[in-house]
Amino acid sequence: MPLLTSAWDETAANEFITMKEQHWRRDGLGHWAILVDDAYAGWGGFQKEGDEWDFGLVLKPSFFGLGMRITAKAITFAQEDERIPFVTFLLPPSRTNLSALKRLGAEYVGRVTHAGADFLKYRLETE
Repeated sequence: MPLLTSAWDETAANEFITMKEQHWRRDGLGHWAILVDDAYAGWGGFQKEGDEWDFGLVLKPSFFGLGMRITAKAITFAQEDERIPFVTFLLPPSRTNLSALKRLGAEYVGRVTHAGADFLKYRLETE
């Protein structure tokens, strides 16, 4: 995770959870815990960044193969939610396999800096 620049300990985890819960209170939407057959697979969902809804997904390695299926379900959710006219995706520049985003129809916007880290930004219309 490009934005994880310090130790990941119990304090950092609690601060992270508090921040994500603030997004839910502020925007009425945020990240979800993702379960597969009642097992924790990771987390992901939509987070409002300014006027844009960014989609993020972090899976445990044993669930990496499910990323596209989970993302497709999330995009269906976004298409049905009037608040989300488009979705953005921020990927680290080291990410070389971008075929899944292209299959979804996401278009490359450009390189951006977010929270001090560089990302490749893509956008997918949902309306």
